[in-house]
Amino acid sequence: MTVEIYKEFTFEAAHKLPNVPEGHKCGRLHGHSYKVKLHLKGDVDETAGWFIDFSDIKSVFKPTLDMLDHYYLNDIPGLENPTAEVLSMWLWERVKKDLPQLHAVEIMETCTSGVLYKGE
Repeated sequence: MTVEIYKEFTFEAAHKLPNVPEGHKCGRLHGHSYKVKLHLKGDVDETAGWFIDFSDIKSVFKPTLDMLDHYYLNDIPGLENPTAEVLSMWLWERVKKDLPQLHAVEIMETCTSGVLYKGE
């Protein structure tokens, strides 16, 4: 049986978008309470009853989360233009090698705005 699970994380960070038109509100320094969901897809092990332990996902993601939480995203290499779309692709690249079951990265930048990236 194949299932898709997710593990959700939160972090606080500041950023500004350098490539928006002059006067755009996102060009000013501001912060977000981000939510990140890592979606994984795989076959359930009949003995274990799961295909991956949620704590293993947490352990893999922790170093990346620590790079983001309470930091200025624009200062992080690869996030000089830290849109939600760019951030989702950046996270995919960082996490996929250690979590090959990764199926999608979902980011909520606000309560009503987000992105779902399924990699390539």
